[in-house]
Amino acid sequence: MNDKIYKALNEQIKHEFYSSYLYLSIASYFENIPLDGFGKWFRKQAEEEQEHAMKIYNYIIDRNLHVDLQAIDKPTTKFNSIEEAFQMALEHERKVTHWIHQIYELAVQEKDHATHVFLQWFITEQVEEEKNAQDNLDLIQFNGDNKAGLLILDQNFDKKAS
Repeated sequence: MNDKIYKALNEQIKHEFYSSYLYLSIASYFENIPLDGFGKWFRKQAEEEQEHAMKIYNYIIDRNLHVDLQAIDKPTTKFNSIEEAFQMALEHERKVTHWIHQIYELAVQEKDHATHVFLQWFITEQVEEEKNAQDNLDLIQFNGDNKAGLLILDQNFDKKAS
């Protein structure tokens, strides 16, 4: 693995762990409203992001290289609304997709076939992540200010997280 790809993968580990931090921050917001179903769902998303980071971590190790862990930025802890929290999740997933695509293109350019193949899983995963984030935001926006509907959505998210 060349140095450019190595650095990009280490950077992506940082992004994946940041994603986990962001989703934990959103979970905390919901758990303090309290809308625990949304909180539980975002906790599950945080766990998935950690798994994604560890996939890349293990890939670097499998390539006989040392993982260069980087500092993780503090995520926002203030949200003005439920919709804003879901909008932030969608925007973040779009950023992650962009970063994965950049590494993928780099792997193609550098003819690193192993990394190229490895990243295909992440590309497929990001299609699902963006769809879920968009669908969730659409539900929140469709519901509007309907508190009874919001409680039903919260219960549905609790079931989805189980």
